[in-house]
Amino acid sequence: MTNKKIIVSIANQTLFLMNDELQVRSYPISTGLKGAGEQMGSGCTPRGLHRIRAKIGAGCIENTVFVGRRPTGETYSNALREQYPDRDWILSRILWLCGCEPGRNRFGEVDTMRRYIYLHGCPDSEPMGIPKSHGCVRMRNADIIELFDMVEAGTAVHILDD
Repeated sequence: MTNKKIIVSIANQTLFLMNDELQVRSYPISTGLKGAGEQMGSGCTPRGLHRIRAKIGAGCIENTVFVGRRPTGETYSNALREQYPDRDWILSRILWLCGCEPGRNRFGEVDTMRRYIYLHGCPDSEPMGIPKSHGCVRMRNADIIELFDMVEAGTAVHILDD
């Protein structure tokens, strides 16, 4: 039996997939442009212990567009980006997080799940390694698809800012 967990380093803009205490994969990411924080409406990436609450998008093609956690039937392209320049693109797969620490990232005005914080794909033209998201953890499409297939709902996700 293995013990997989995900560690997100806001400081290093890197996500690590661990199996027991061994690093299995690492991926460049992009976290919240406004830094780390838990408050509803802050646009910050929440810290602390989380779990994957739901896996969304199994079997969808790469670059599938999601709105409200549902595939729209669209496939991301430059033409679509030009048509909808203000969309926060959520592509390919979604790993929806819920906080595990009441008062820090769960319940009330700091509830990660009610903030709709995900690990998700984004346009491959978006930079990784720098904070640029609206609070979620953005990943390359190929990376989120690979990670999605390697983890289960319930997998621990530790988001650290140091």
